[in-house]
Amino acid sequence: MKCEVERVREPRLYTTSADYAYQEMRRRIITKQLKPGQRLPEVNLAVQMGVSRTPVREALRRLASEGLVVIIPNSGARLAAPTVREVEDTFLVRGELECLSIRLAAQRISDRHIRRLEEAMVEEIQSIEDRDLESYLESNEIFHKTIADASGNKVLVEYVENIIGRTHAYVVFYDPFQQEETTPNAEPHKEVLVALRSKDEERCVRLMKRHLQETIAKLSEAMEE
Repeated sequence: MKCEVERVREPRLYTTSADYAYQEMRRRIITKQLKPGQRLPEVNLAVQMGVSRTPVREALRRLASEGLVVIIPNSGARLAAPTVREVEDTFLVRGELECLSIRLAAQRISDRHIRRLEEAMVEEIQSIEDRDLESYLESNEIFHKTIADASGNKVLVEYVENIIGRTHAYVVFYDPFQQEETTPNAEPHKEVLVALRSKDEERCVRLMKRHLQETIAKLSEAMEE
């Protein structure tokens, strides 16, 4: 008899009221309690979360830097509502950055980076089985950021981190787990990991390019439905 053990997520610790407001608003976006284009009045949010307006304002700015929120002067904040063109343009930039990132990583990757990629893949596979979008995005982000870190180029790491945050914001709005045909799988990352282990630079670049092309194709499909 197969014994299934439910995965228990550790309770999240908040260092500041702004951190709490940020995490709570991000959770509401991921769980579809907030909708694309919806107004986000500071006063209402502060009352709902039991904090002052200042941490809410800081949280909105942080979400805006990630592409999840749009702040309009003299009008307030709204949840972003990206178009297909905006998403495709962003993924185009991400593709160029990540292909450079993995090309450099293939030459310099260490055993420590390989182990971190393996760990991220285990977490990613579990999150896909659980259909847990938040956990999936976290493990996916770790995988790609680890490759960037392995490149040894700190400037490139910053750009990659920023663009991943923005593209993941789009994934949040159009949950890939809603449709069977758009549900992600870990196979592309498995192939990338094999190529990195063998330090096959050209194959690494080819696989990363194909992976991101498939990702944007699925996302565009989900947005158009």
